[in-house]
Amino acid sequence: MPSEKIGEYEVECSAVALIGAPGWVAHLSIYGHSSNPMHRNNVFPDQRVSLDAVFSTKEEAEAEAHRVALTMLTPGGNGARPH
Repeated sequence: MPSEKIGEYEVECSAVALIGAPGWVAHLSIYGHSSNPMHRNNVFPDQRVSLDAVFSTKEEAEAEAHRVALTMLTPGGNGARPH
């Protein structure tokens, strides 16, 4: 999934195939503003989200990562904004 701007943040949602088992897991990275266009300010390093969930398709895992990003970055989304 290509990166997307949500508010002032750049979000990368991805899916990683499980090794030794069928399924996909959701991964998320969030970057904040940087004054240097060649550098991204990593405020939420790439990591697995929704730890208890395994998805049958890559698209489902990416959609879950996107849902988590929206929860974290939108007002009233019940998630703390990255600092």
